[in-house]
Amino acid sequence: MPLKFEPVHLDKQTDYLARLAMCPQIASDYSFVNLWGWAEEYGLFWAWEDDLVWIKQTDPVVSYWAPIGSWSSIQWMDRFNATAFETDRFVRVPEQLALRWQALDPGGHWVSIKESRGHWDYLFNPPDLIDLKGNRFRKKRNLVNQFKRKYDFSYAPLSPETIEQAMNMQMDWCTWRDCESSDMLSAENQAIEKILGRWQQLKNITGGSITVDGNIAAYTVAERLPDGSLLIHFEKGSPDVKGSYQAINQMFLEHAEGDISIVNREQDLDDAGLRKAKLSYHPTDFIKKYEIALTP
Repeated sequence: MPLKFEPVHLDKQTDYLARLAMCPQIASDYSFVNLWGWAEEYGLFWAWEDDLVWIKQTDPVVSYWAPIGSWSSIQWMDRFNATAFETDRFVRVPEQLALRWQALDPGGHWVSIKESRGHWDYLFNPPDLIDLKGNRFRKKRNLVNQFKRKYDFSYAPLSPETIEQAMNMQMDWCTWRDCESSDMLSAENQAIEKILGRWQQLKNITGGSITVDGNIAAYTVAERLPDGSLLIHFEKGSPDVKGSYQAINQMFLEHAEGDISIVNREQDLDDAGLRKAKLSYHPTDFIKKYEIALTP
C-alpha cells in the first residue's frame, strides 16, 4: 500500500506534536520547527497514518526519515510488508529505533545499519552551560565576563516586538559571512527568515537577544520539545562584539523559564569547525543516529 505524501503544513502542527510526544527518543531533526522550517531545502513531505507520521526527503535524493509515533506499539514487520516504499534507505534514524529494527533481524540478512556521526545530536547539562564552572570552561567564562565588563548591554527574550531587529541582525551577519557564496549558509538563512517570519504561529518556540548600543548584537532561537529538553536551533553573534556568542549562549539559558532536562545543540554535519565548537562546551551525551537499509 503506497503512502500518500503531502507538504509539511502549519495547520497540522498540533497533531504532529502529539505524535512526536509518543516517541521514546526525540532527536533534533524531528522537531516541528526544524521539519517545517527546512522543508523546502530538503524537499520534505509527510504522510499520515492512524498511528504514524512518515517523513520523506526528496532532495538531493529520495530517502525516508524515522517515522513518528509510538515505536513500541508498532508491529514493524507487518508494517514494512504492507507498505510500498520508493527506496529502502532510511536516514537520521535515532538509536532507539535503529536498535529496535536491528533486533528484528538477528542474522543481519535484511537490515543494514551504518553510523551517521555527522547527524548525532549534542546533549548538555543546563547548569554546565549556565554556571561555566571549573577549568574546562575557563575560556568561555572569561569571554562572558569580558563581554559584561566591556559592553553596556541588555538581555531580553526574543518576542514579536524584537523579531524585526533580529532579522536585521541576521541580514548583517549574512553580509559579513557572504551567505550567497555558501549553499549551506544560504539555506540556513532562508530557514531563519521563514521561522522568524511566522514566529507567532509556531508553538513552543522561544529565544533571546542581547542588545549593545541600541542594536541586537546576538540572538538565539530555540524550541521546547515534548520530552522536556530545550533544542537550540540558531545562535548568531556580531563579529564586531567580542564574546557575543558565549554571552548569548549563557544568558539565554540563565533567563529561560521553566525546567529544562537537557540542552540539545543539534548536529555538526561532519563540519570540522562546528564539531570543534560543539565539543568545546563538553557534551554529556549524544543522540546517536544511523542510516539503515531495509530489504525484508
